[in-house]
Amino acid sequence: MTVEDYKKNDEAEIKRVIERGVEAICAKDLDRVMSMYAPDLVSFDIVPPLQYVGADAYRKHWGEALSSFPGSINYEIADLSITVGDDVAFAHSFNRLSAAMDNGQKIGNWLRWTACFQKINGKWLIAHMQASVPVDLMTGKAVLDLKP
Repeated sequence: MTVEDYKKNDEAEIKRVIERGVEAICAKDLDRVMSMYAPDLVSFDIVPPLQYVGADAYRKHWGEALSSFPGSINYEIADLSITVGDDVAFAHSFNRLSAAMDNGQKIGNWLRWTACFQKINGKWLIAHMQASVPVDLMTGKAVLDLKP
């Protein structure tokens, strides 16, 4: 196999990791959600704190998030791009989680998502993840009505 073939295979595997993660989120399967993250993950998510360090800290965050949605969850990805190196890769896309929270509030805004993957023991895992929404600098408020 050529180097290009290996990169295409790795890109397809990373896409499968992301797709399995989406399926796990929609199924509210915390163990499957966490299976895509490296143990030493660093995450900059859209909710406080500024960073989560380690998969255990991020697991707690995901557990709380999933339990705040009593009904179904829908998760969409648009404009996914994956770039693969030898043992590191990165992906970026626009993502949207749509659901009703336990207080009845509906969410479903698009956010910007970037993930850095690392090949660990032959498996592609997310080592760093960042999610963000644009901010109107004049008001200091998040702009939540943008679409890809």
